[in-house]
Amino acid sequence: MAQAVGMIEVYGLVAAFVAGDAGCKAANVVIEAFDRNKPANADNLPVPLIVIVKFRGNVEDVKAAIEAAEVAANRVSGVISKYVIANPSEDTEKLLKISGLDD
Repeated sequence: MAQAVGMIEVYGLVAAFVAGDAGCKAANVVIEAFDRNKPANADNLPVPLIVIVKFRGNVEDVKAAIEAAEVAANRVSGVISKYVIANPSEDTEKLLKISGLDD
């Protein structure tokens, strides 16, 4: 069975690092990847870069990590969205490996 994945989108790279650190300290999870997105309306956002942090672990640990990451990121610049997938499908697993920070 695949591990659960939790994703949290935040404004800026600093908030992403703070969120990732808080999530890993709060629960038995690992960070699978960071990903970035610079939307067309970037100049109208609080920070012009959106970063997603992807956590992996069991469902309860991932939920705890996302909660801690949300609190931490909100202290920096804010959270856009968050979601936990308890049992990602094989096709979803392929998409989760994509990272915009690789280029």
